[in-house]
Formats: sequence, structure tokens, C-alpha cells
Amino acid sequence: MFDKLQSVEERYEKLNELLSDPEVVSDSDKLREYSKEQSSIAETVEVYREYKTAQEEYQDAKDMLDDKLDDDMREMVKEEVNELQERLGSLEERLKILLIPKDPNDDKNVIMEIRGAAGGDEAALFAGDLYRMYSRYAEAQGWKTDVIESHSTGLGGFKEIIFMISGNGAFSKLKYENGAHRVQRVPETESGGRIHTSTSTVAVLPEAEEVEVDIHEKDIRVDTFASSGPGGQSVNTTMSAVRLTHIPTGIVVSCQDEKSQIKNKEKAMKVLRARIYDKFQQEVQAEYDANRKSAVGSGDRSERIRTYNFPQNRVTDHRIGLTIQKLDQILEGKLDEVIDTLIIEDQSKKLESVEE
Repeated sequence: MFDKLQSVEERYEKLNELLSDPEVVSDSDKLREYSKEQSSIAETVEVYREYKTAQEEYQDAKDMLDDKLDDDMREMVKEEVNELQERLGSLEERLKILLIPKDPNDDKNVIMEIRGAAGGDEAALFAGDLYRMYSRYAEAQGWKTDVIESHSTGLGGFKEIIFMISGNGAFSKLKYENGAHRVQRVPETESGGRIHTSTSTVAVLPEAEEVEVDIHEKDIRVDTFASSGPGGQSVNTTMSAVRLTHIPTGIVVSCQDEKSQIKNKEKAMKVLRARIYDKFQQEVQAEYDANRKSAVGSGDRSERIRTYNFPQNRVTDHRIGLTIQKLDQILEGKLDEVIDTLIIEDQSKKLESVEE
């Protein structure tokens, strides 16, 4: 581990030199690339240097115990040795976590897609509940939510809703929401009071930058049509809605949320780029590690990850065996307890590979 840390510190110093080089300063792409790399390892280097200083202080204090000291001084030095030993242990644990390979998508914005699955109208209503839950969570984090495409039902739910959440570290927290979410409750339309089980699926995609996905104009078919509302009714008579089809992959994205065709095309392109990026990532991951599941499940959108039980006000995350009797609060967007536990579990699993 300390060989790795030494290499990181040496790279940090090299980046300092590069960022002072006139050739790099005059090249905006290299300047951005090196600055981003330096920023990503700055905390690791800072903690490593703090560790080395504490290690020197610890050794000095231990050496003092070999000197002739009066009883009071010896007790003071022993106390200092114990405190430094605890501090070194704490810093070492921090360094292990900092050495965990960072997901390159963690700092990106997120495109979320929620769809009612099994359960008809009740599944669509639950999709609406999930959308509101994530919107409120995003608001509490200081992030921005922007609807890209939605197909609502007359009862207030969504057959499908696609939206972007923009904010620092959005993907790092929301990536664990990928999968099938199950709800157990008595629908309002159920006269007999029977509990129904329905599901909605959540897809979480990192927003892909243009440089990450090479999309050629010739590979995209653009269709325009008039926007429509619930039940297929016409919202406006202009051809403002846009449908993009990426011919090589067959991925289709439509957007009709804006009144402007240009704005709808821009939004649709963001979703298309994210879906293509996600498809390529999944193919690479499948080839790299076909059989291994991550700490919090495979991420497969057909995998049931969580159950929301209304009669018992209970939420259970099946990947980590976490049960919380706070369903009402969680649906209000108070997801921190669930997401933080998932992050800790994920880090614990990844720590094992760092320590090997």
C-alpha cells in the first residue's frame, strides 16, 4: 500500500511541474486534463503526508522512552505514543479508502429513467412516487432536476419519466438506485383492502460528454411530430417533438417536453449519448467480469433491489439486508441513511482488493 502511496505522491509532484510548463499552460486541453488529475489525487497526497509526519512524531516519542525521564515525563510521553498510534491507525484506514479506484463517472450528472413495470395503474402511480422521492432528495443535496420526457397517466402516475439530475457527485450517490423497486400497499381503487404488489424499474445513467461518445450525424435518423398529452390528445399543432434513432445500436429517444424543436433535440441528444455510453460500458464490464457481482448487486435493471411496504411503514434493501421503519420519510426524499449504508458496503468490499 505504501509503495502505491509513494507513487501517487511522485505523480502529484510531476503534475506540479507540468502545470508550470509554458507548453502545457498554452494548451487548454492538457491544462484541463492535468489539473483534473492533480485534483483527483490531492486529498490522498495530503493525508499521506500527514501520515508520514505522524509516523516521525511517533518514532521520536518512542525514542524518548529510552532516555532517562522522571515519572511524570515518562507518563506524558507514553500518553503521546498511544495518541499517535491511534492517529496513525485512523490515517491508515483513510488512506486505504482513498486508494480505492474511483469510478470515473462519480462526478457526473445523472439521467434517470423510471418506468411502471408489473402492476398497471398502481405501478405507474408508484413510478410517480419514486420520481418525487428522487426530486426531493436532489433538492436536499442542492442539485437541479430537469424533466426530459414523460408519459403520465390520468391518475397522476407515470408510465415512463426521464429526467436529468445535475449536481456535484450526483452519480456517485444515485448509481445504487439502478434496478427494480417493489411496492406493497392497498391501492386506492381496491375496495376489499387487499395488499397489491407492483414494481417500477429505475435506470441510472451517467451523463456522457461529447468527447466520450463518438456519434456521427449520418448514424442518426431525426423524426419530428406534434406533442401529445395524456390519452394521446394533441398539446400543440407544431412539429416540436423530436425522435432520434441511432441506427447502429437501434437506440431510440424521443423528447416533447419543450415547445421548441431545437431544445427538444438537445435534450434528446443528451439521453441518446448517455444510453449509448451506458451500452458500451455494460458490454465492456460484461466482457471484463461476466460472473462477478459488485458489492451492491449486479446493477441489472431486472434485479429486485428494494421493497417499500406501506402497511408496516417499512423499506428493505435486499442487496445489503437493510430494513428501516421510515418509509414515509424515505418517500419524502430522506434517502441518506440508505445510500450512505450502500456506499459503506461498497467501499468495504473494494477495500478487500486494496489490502490484498
